Amino acid sequence: MIHVFTYHDKHYIYDTGSGALHECDEATARHLKGEPVAFTDEELKATLSDLAALKSSGLLDAPETNARPIKSNEVKALCLHVSHDCNLRCRYCFADEGAYHSVREVMSFETAKAAIDFLLRESGNRKVLEVDFFGGEPLMNLDVVKKTVYYAKEEGAKLGKKFLFTTTTNGLLLDDETIAFFNAEMENVVLSLDGRKQVHDEVRKTVNGKGSFDAVIEKIKRFVKARGDKHYYVRGTFTAKNLDFAKDVLFLADNGFDSISLEPVVTDIPDLQIREEHLPAIEREYELLADEYIKREAEGKGFLFFHFQIDLEGGPCLQKRVSACGAGNEYFSVVPCGDIYPCHQFAGDVNFKMGNVFEGKLDGALRAKFAESCLFTRKKCEGCFAKFICSGGCNANNYHYCGDINEPYPMTCAMMKKRIECAMHVLAERKSREK
Repeated sequence: MIHVFTYHDKHYIYDTGSGALHECDEATARHLKGEPVAFTDEELKATLSDLAALKSSGLLDAPETNARPIKSNEVKALCLHVSHDCNLRCRYCFADEGAYHSVREVMSFETAKAAIDFLLRESGNRKVLEVDFFGGEPLMNLDVVKKTVYYAKEEGAKLGKKFLFTTTTNGLLLDDETIAFFNAEMENVVLSLDGRKQVHDEVRKTVNGKGSFDAVIEKIKRFVKARGDKHYYVRGTFTAKNLDFAKDVLFLADNGFDSISLEPVVTDIPDLQIREEHLPAIEREYELLADEYIKREAEGKGFLFFHFQIDLEGGPCLQKRVSACGAGNEYFSVVPCGDIYPCHQFAGDVNFKMGNVFEGKLDGALRAKFAESCLFTRKKCEGCFAKFICSGGCNANNYHYCGDINEPYPMTCAMMKKRIECAMHVLAERKSREK
């Protein structure tokens, strides 16, 4: 299968089987789309010859992979909900402003230890394990975060296993001591900041109803300055209230943040929800962002925007790409009482409770359901050019909006396709500069 698309005055052919991206002229693009083209005999002959050469070299109309998903019974990662409480009250929060539709509470060290023991026991031969400290706001339970890190490292070393830790934080409680701890122990840190002050303050409010931008911006800047070359992301969310979100990405870049992610909100709150009628504006905004992204990169002022980072030559192997999300099979979420869920977005849904770390057993039927889920069980993905890059979307979004983890959420699909086309154009422009 091939995908032909146009970005401004550039025309591209993407071959899903080989993963090859080709730039072509308008006439060739129209020909491949089945549109009438006024070729001369000589032009048609040359075009068909070029296409035949690509096909013979396996770079066009290449057979699609029959690679089978990589699935195992080894647990590789846990998301520890060390705090089901938060010091912000963000309107769009999927986690019910940190409470997950239950009581506000924090995880005890005893529960965190049991979770680490569960991970070590169920990790099989895996040598590298991952733990994400999540909330709510995990810094409201920083003492348990620290104790858990030290415990996991000590116990892992006994078994020849290494831990990679990540924390997601709103930054409100960052101080020099915490920054030093993060820089010493965290493989990655995700910091929540939505962009411009008026945008951020509209939805990310403190408990007393005030905007939180002024309370966090300098703390996040101080953290990033101290972070050096270690991994971090400043991650924001855009809603129907800021469909001009490219300005927010560029605002973050202009404030010295060079690793940025900005995600579309997934909510049913009417004034925040992204709807189908917003898609044309969103697609134009991704193009505006891509154009500025390319310009800044050419000027030596580039930054990393998560959704424009694709690797068509290397990247994840096809077996991993068709495996889709590992949630519910290799990756799990643990809430303060020790209950286990497929991931943080399923936490608290009794239909998806998979066990408890103190019992050490997982629901076999639920785990099998998630283990069997892959790109090939998402039937609507079959004819999509993006499938080997997207891998079929988020299980939780699919379930919450379509009722089935194997039913892709159409709004996510539409935005994903446009982001991928923009990312391909960014990649092509970068390759062109390198020649």
